[in-house]
Amino acid sequence: MQNASQVNKIVTFLKAHPDQRYTAREIAEALIALYPEFYAQKRQNSSQEFASDAAFVNQIVAEIGACVTTIIKKHPAIEIQDQPRPRKYWFSSKKKDVVLEVLEENIAEVDASVELEAKSKTEIHLEKEMYPLLQQYLKEIGLISKRLDEKKSKNSKGRNGNEWLHPDIVAMQAIPHQWNHVVQTCVQAGRGDMVHLWSFEVKKKITMSSVRESFFQTVSNSSWANYGYLVCASIEGDDTQEELRMLSALHGIGVMILNTENLSESNILIPAKFREKPDWRSINRLVVENKDMADFIQYVASYYKSGWLSKPQYNL
Repeated sequence: MQNASQVNKIVTFLKAHPDQRYTAREIAEALIALYPEFYAQKRQNSSQEFASDAAFVNQIVAEIGACVTTIIKKHPAIEIQDQPRPRKYWFSSKKKDVVLEVLEENIAEVDASVELEAKSKTEIHLEKEMYPLLQQYLKEIGLISKRLDEKKSKNSKGRNGNEWLHPDIVAMQAIPHQWNHVVQTCVQAGRGDMVHLWSFEVKKKITMSSVRESFFQTVSNSSWANYGYLVCASIEGDDTQEELRMLSALHGIGVMILNTENLSESNILIPAKFREKPDWRSINRLVVENKDMADFIQYVASYYKSGWLSKPQYNL
């Protein structure tokens, strides 16, 4: 293994630690410790002079980042998460089991409908786990949020009548509530901005194969708000990010990365385009169809009337 290529060493290291996520720096430091002779020779043979051990580690980190495609081709069970940064690498034991099963049974085709249903159930479960985390983060940045439960909808439009209607979470940003009460009065009298409404569609992971469906679902259920966001825990691939940027430029929906391990490191990857006035017709449709949305808008209306924020009964 001392003489094996660096890519093989990376794959071997990740396979030895299944489901553990590592940054390129952590992998580089581990490989240098595991294969001291190989890396001492590599450093000696390099045309580049390294002023310190840290500089050499930085070089290995850069090399790991440059061979992402090769790493994935070496083993289909290697997973890579591009967002949030830093990029993480790991060997997926679940994907390994799927690959082995297909090889051992020599299956030519997999029942796509069964596979899609199983995948959907898993992703829905994981997305629901993200809702309280997103609400906690929104509270930290000054928003009052509410989860919309699709089960509380009337479905008065018939089967699939409300498909892609409900965002997962809505939020209110009270613009002047911390201002002097005299200024608040002026804002109310002048019909200035009292509130900005936000809408969020939550996905566990965005990949190149799912990016357009996830994005246009967000366009469908969140374009009514002042700010509409697609929220995800991870994005796979630079191509996926480029697609998101292109779609955002066309439709104004933003992208937020929710760091589920450290909420304070969550960030807005692509800012949403501000919509000057909410689409009250769409909001009315949501209010009529969904009790949670009706409760939320009632709270917004109370703030419009009084200028004071009462403690909501539903946020976190």
